[in-house]
Amino acid sequence: MKATRIVQKILANYEGDTPGVKGQLCRMLMTGRLGGSGKMVILPVDQGFEHGPARSFAPNPAAYDPHYHYKLAIDAGLNAYAAPLGMLEAGADTFAGQIPTILKANSANSLMSETAGKNQAVTASVDDALRLGCSAIGFTIYPGSDMALDMFEEISAMREEAAAKGVATVIWSYPRGEAISKDGETAIDIAAYAAQIAALIGAHVIKIKLSTDHLELKEAKKVYEAEGIDISTQAKRVAHCMQAAFDGRRIVVFSGGAKKGEDSVYDDARAIRDGGGNGSIIGRNTFQRPREDALKMLSQIIDIYKGRA
Repeated sequence: MKATRIVQKILANYEGDTPGVKGQLCRMLMTGRLGGSGKMVILPVDQGFEHGPARSFAPNPAAYDPHYHYKLAIDAGLNAYAAPLGMLEAGADTFAGQIPTILKANSANSLMSETAGKNQAVTASVDDALRLGCSAIGFTIYPGSDMALDMFEEISAMREEAAAKGVATVIWSYPRGEAISKDGETAIDIAAYAAQIAALIGAHVIKIKLSTDHLELKEAKKVYEAEGIDISTQAKRVAHCMQAAFDGRRIVVFSGGAKKGEDSVYDDARAIRDGGGNGSIIGRNTFQRPREDALKMLSQIIDIYKGRA
């Protein structure tokens, strides 16, 4: 597998990383219909842990089967498939080598009380990722949570181990918790801050949410207004988040969120493309639809990133 010049340029940005880590990034970037383009579409299926099985899979009962998601990601020509330990183990042998996988190494659940604080339990290890042939570990942090410092320390240690063993790190950087409002979770200043934190921790791939034009922090709002930072469109906000990710030197993919209409999904992809983002990590908007509809949607998203739609 020969890396394209685009992919070689992306890999050159990771100056402190070993050939092992770069090899795994290259594998993900060169896989699927977007292989070699510098763009990525990843299927994440960790929602069963956080939201429960019925909320996640009842809209499309075939999706209760872990093999369904492997097949969907492979047949759609995606760059990678991300899931918790049990989901990957349930199909790791059958689909070995057919698509890069990302082991989601921590998870939350909906059974915790509101007083428990926003946090996630570590549920898998770097050695699990090696055993299953994964290209990367995935880990969620909650900037804005009272538990955020503990989460930063957990992923810093795990990222160090993963890098030493030639495994890349993907960080889900999702602001939420006691320090920010509900609107603040998707505010542009908070989204950019979340991208910056993930980059500083050492993420090779950063996953954040698309943002609104809301500004949460008073001191940040002063700067945005004084410097005339353009956050008027989704594409401009994507571009600003890419700036926060070391001026585009880190791969950033944007989450799809809850299931919504097809046009909204495609508009999001165009905004990510036009803003210079690296792609989408889209779960419920695909696997909660019938398989043929999901394949059609993913094909359209890929065409958007190719500039064909």
